[in-house]
Amino acid sequence: MSSPPIAPLPTFEAKSADAPLWARLVATFFGVGRLKPGPGTWGSLATMLSWALIARFLPSTYVLPTNIILAALAVGLGIPAATRVARASRLKDPQFVVIDETAGQLITLMGAPLSWKSFLAGFILFRVFDIVKPPPVRRLERMPEGTGIVVDDVAAGLYGLVVMQILLHFGVFGH
Repeated sequence: MSSPPIAPLPTFEAKSADAPLWARLVATFFGVGRLKPGPGTWGSLATMLSWALIARFLPSTYVLPTNIILAALAVGLGIPAATRVARASRLKDPQFVVIDETAGQLITLMGAPLSWKSFLAGFILFRVFDIVKPPPVRRLERMPEGTGIVVDDVAAGLYGLVVMQILLHFGVFGH
């Protein structure tokens, strides 16, 4: 007596499984990129909440350096991970790759106070710049493989960072 056949994974899922486990974990921010709808928004939200939790337990002098290190790690590990996963899935910019949102969201939050107002503003600012892609962000998507996947969100994060710092300078969030 034979067992019933197992349904195959959708093609892109099966092919992305050909990427090494480390690359899939990094590229999907530990699976968050598989959430629907809007995996990019889920990736940004998970990053913001993770950062809020991590930062809460850091001495204040370590908050900014840790944020910078985590953003650099997201970029440094994210580019090769996104490249491997994109190649394996045969998709130019797979929606389930969200390490780029992680990098951009962390950049937007650099130097922001650890308050719900600044976290909410940083989340909204990054998502807006990531979706709208003001010049030259859209052009950066054309870079090859993981570089194009990640670097456009780094640029969106820099836009978010600049606007966040302007808002903070003018005391929009109070003291």
